[in-house]
Amino acid sequence: MSIVIVGGNDRMATRYQDICKSFNHKSKVFTQLPADFENKIGSPDLMVVFTGTCSHKMLGTVKKSSQKNGVPVEHVHSSSVSALKQLLSDIKVKKYVRT
Repeated sequence: MSIVIVGGNDRMATRYQDICKSFNHKSKVFTQLPADFENKIGSPDLMVVFTGTCSHKMLGTVKKSSQKNGVPVEHVHSSSVSALKQLLSDIKVKKYVRT
């Protein structure tokens, strides 16, 4: 499963990817708004937004991309490692997989 993480701390980006890899998920992490953000998102199976550290412009782009591609979005207020681990363990139960 592919996951796009939006927001979070710059120094934690590789740690977020390592956590996703430990759950057998591919991930992209965007802690800041890059040029051509909407095209870089792609079409993942799930988008995770750390709302405490995400800009309004990034959130708007995520919502637009989500509606366009039918991708579910999970909002998490905390950008901590434990919050991401909890979300990924909950995903095992929900099974966000497009058919």
